[in-house]
Amino acid sequence: MDIQVGDFVTLKKQHPCGAKEWEVLRVGADFRLKCTGCEHQIMIARKLVEKNIRNIRKKA
Repeated sequence: MDIQVGDFVTLKKQHPCGAKEWEVLRVGADFRLKCTGCEHQIMIARKLVEKNIRNIRKKA
């Protein structure tokens, strides 16, 4: 899967703040994602992210 830093990903489940879209801040064995709604940051395993992605929007 071709995901770069700065891309926006839509995941299957929404964040508790109501947003479903996340900005990719770091790519590697883990991803660092930032919620576009409340700007909360999380580290999550690559395997979980790739399994739960609905859509990828490339950076402009």
